[in-house]
Amino acid sequence: MSVSRKLFVTLALFIVGMSLIFAFVTQIILRDALVLMVEATRKKEIEELSNLFGRYYQKNNRSWEGVEKLRVRREIRDNGRDASFMLFSREHKQLYVSGDAGYPAVTRFGIRSTVRIDGETIAFLYYYDPETAYISKLRMGILDSLTVLLIAGAIVFILISLVVAYWLSKRLTAPLRLLVPAIDRLGQGEFGIQAPVVSEDEYGKVAKAFNGMSIQLQRAEDVRRNLVADVAHELRTPLTIIRGKLDLLQQGGRSIEPENLLPLQDELIRLTRLVDDLHQLSLAEAKKLPLERKPTQIPELLRQIVDRITPDAERKGIEITLTCESNTPLVHVDPNRMTQVFLNLLINAIRYTPSGGTVNITVEQEPERNGENGILSITIADNGIGIEPEHLPFLFNRFYRTDEARTRNTGGTGLGLAIAKEFVLAHNGTIEVESCPGRGTTFFVKLPV
Repeated sequence: MSVSRKLFVTLALFIVGMSLIFAFVTQIILRDALVLMVEATRKKEIEELSNLFGRYYQKNNRSWEGVEKLRVRREIRDNGRDASFMLFSREHKQLYVSGDAGYPAVTRFGIRSTVRIDGETIAFLYYYDPETAYISKLRMGILDSLTVLLIAGAIVFILISLVVAYWLSKRLTAPLRLLVPAIDRLGQGEFGIQAPVVSEDEYGKVAKAFNGMSIQLQRAEDVRRNLVADVAHELRTPLTIIRGKLDLLQQGGRSIEPENLLPLQDELIRLTRLVDDLHQLSLAEAKKLPLERKPTQIPELLRQIVDRITPDAERKGIEITLTCESNTPLVHVDPNRMTQVFLNLLINAIRYTPSGGTVNITVEQEPERNGENGILSITIADNGIGIEPEHLPFLFNRFYRTDEARTRNTGGTGLGLAIAKEFVLAHNGTIEVESCPGRGTTFFVKLPV
């Protein structure tokens, strides 16, 4: 059963049920009110008769024997009423009759009351006179008219409500009907499919979320395809070189000099490094990267890294400065993993900064907010060639290079920033980048204290 049909059936059952309950309750309340209105007009007379018959019952040893000889006509006539009344036992056996009205008129149009002694019902009394009969007939007419009106009104109300419920169910489920074909096409592998957004309510939010998910799946599929192609490309080059060198050496037929094996060793090292990088990246993305966390002074860690890269920076005439506060707090991180992160960022900064440039490293603690622990912010800024804006969203993707013409010797494999991002995320931190072409690039690494 479709959602619209379920919604319509639910609304229909609710409407019919509430209509019947309303009609039933209204009829009961009005009927009781009319009965009380009729009884109120003869309350005094009925109480006198009830007390009279009650006393007789008690004086006669709780028996109705001989009650038909009881003379009560005078009491009723004294009140100026041409009344008739009948007394029945609990088994509805007629005990006493007075007046000219017949049995059908008294029992149908008369006032029925209960004769009680000490809370026990001993008989039923029917009181009748012409005025009471008129009011009773009026009451019955009102009840009959009310019943007809309630039935007719309920039918009209139910029909109108069902039409509204049908329209409402169709209207509310229309966005879902537009979304279902897109979901089916997505399930068949058509990534990137977009569903129409027809409203700004929850349905619109669902459609927008679906569209965002579809785009993400398309991007993930593109990344997967590109990954296979990139891995094949990266592996093909060193393997081709190794194979060519080996073929050349075999065809030479001479003994192999050690220096002739150095190119093969370089390519094997490059191939091994590529495989290791892919392995680390896959572990980090799967949240299975082993971390040996320990309290670490980030400024001291950065000084050690700067000492390692200073010779390369001096050869290009690049100045590296490190600025940090004196009371920088300890951070629980894996020093080896974070060394790999900062080393990659600094090597890139030196590589793409021209001679005579500068690389500035700043370490500062951000203040605590809303009771949360502080954040240690590490900024690495250079005044190099910068990065075009269209490359920034993809800078941390695997095998992504801002310049496709860049060789491996100058551009690497494109895994360094992807690994750096995953390592930072593994420490519950964040890494961001800002860049302006021709003015330099700035990386922001934030780690929780």
